[in-house]
Amino acid sequence: MENDLRERREKADLSQGDLAAAVGVTRQTINAIERDRYDPSLELAFELAAYFDCAIEDIFDPADLVAGNGSQPE
Repeated sequence: MENDLRERREKADLSQGDLAAAVGVTRQTINAIERDRYDPSLELAFELAAYFDCAIEDIFDPADLVAGNGSQPE
């Protein structure tokens, strides 16, 4: 799923581990989302948006959100 999570995280001067701890997932999950290898659940997408004080659509492509149910990293 296309997203700008990495750009937002770097702008906030956060490591992947810092962001992962803040939203309750592993660093590997954040890495997989940033590399478009994992589609977050809607719940996680909301958590990330809340953390960055923005709408989900500001981070993730809305067309991808409608189609995605969340998938596990391979």
